[in-house]
Amino acid sequence: MDGSIFSLVLPSEARMLSVARSFVEAVCQAYRLDRTTTHALVIVTGEAVTNIVRHAHQNRPGSQMEMHLEILTDAVAITFRDEGEPFDLDAVPELPPGELRIGGRGIYLMRTLMDELTCEPRGAGQPGNILRMVKRCEAMRECG
Repeated sequence: MDGSIFSLVLPSEARMLSVARSFVEAVCQAYRLDRTTTHALVIVTGEAVTNIVRHAHQNRPGSQMEMHLEILTDAVAITFRDEGEPFDLDAVPELPPGELRIGGRGIYLMRTLMDELTCEPRGAGQPGNILRMVKRCEAMRECG
């Protein structure tokens, strides 16, 4: 793998979910990542986009999100930049997998499927957050 970075800027709209997921899937296929890794990355992308539209941007028209997908030697990283209020990832409780409820599974899935998950304020006077998810692969043998 070569450290390539692929970027996409999307309006914060629910209908962009399929665009974001297709973008991730296309890059994964181009780099011949295995189905399990590709599927995990597509799932967490969907959860991130949904959370950004609903919670960070609260369905505000005119808001945008940036996606960056980075193919590294030993990992794949997805970074999202939103324009929402600061979000404390640590404040989201660990949910028992068997608990039945509607919603609240996005962060659980991100924590479960990814090896690293962080969310920090954008800083430098910019509103929003930077959500970063990393799926590690031993020299990409596990992924590709």
